[in-house]
Amino acid sequence: MIVNPNADASAYSFLSLGDSYTIGESVSANYRWSVQLADMLRKDGEDVGEPDIIARTGWTTAELQNAIKTSGNQKTYDLVSLLIGVNNQYRGQSQDQYRIEFRELLQTAIKFAGDRAAHVFVLSTPDWGVSPYAAGQNKINIAQDIDQFNTIAKDECHKVSIAYIDITPLSRSAAGDDSQFASDGLHYSGKQMKLWAEKALPVVKALLKK
Repeated sequence: MIVNPNADASAYSFLSLGDSYTIGESVSANYRWSVQLADMLRKDGEDVGEPDIIARTGWTTAELQNAIKTSGNQKTYDLVSLLIGVNNQYRGQSQDQYRIEFRELLQTAIKFAGDRAAHVFVLSTPDWGVSPYAAGQNKINIAQDIDQFNTIAKDECHKVSIAYIDITPLSRSAAGDDSQFASDGLHYSGKQMKLWAEKALPVVKALLKK
């Protein structure tokens, strides 16, 4: 867990939950999508602090939920983001299991937001099949799997009126462009994550008004 010691000095607090895509595996901290988003919000006049982050490379939905429980974090936040699912897909876990665990994580996120579902937003899972790391793998199957997991996430968000932001097409647009991938050839670079933050920006600005 990464906690910003100066968060309380800002008008709006921000918690970002997830896996490698949230922690920004293989990129510097300032390139994390949620950190870039907070910076964009400040530039647009919204006094948003640097995000607290509960995320780790490799985490599935169940592992994220367990980490949240063991973190002991009892704070509430003005904004809570969730991006989780790629490792469920990568490990071949069932979509039914994902639905149950993702639904539980949405309720956890709502609790962190002070029981305000309108202050929670979800980003879709990017498609790792377009990465250099995936060369030689069945990219069509990976894409289909990712789409199915994302359909579940979108459906569960709709049920509880949580904003869902589809960044998967942006991730697929990175295919063939090494500058949009981190040095490990699997995760995305700050350049690609900036696109995610830009797409989230108008949605999140609207959430702050609710």
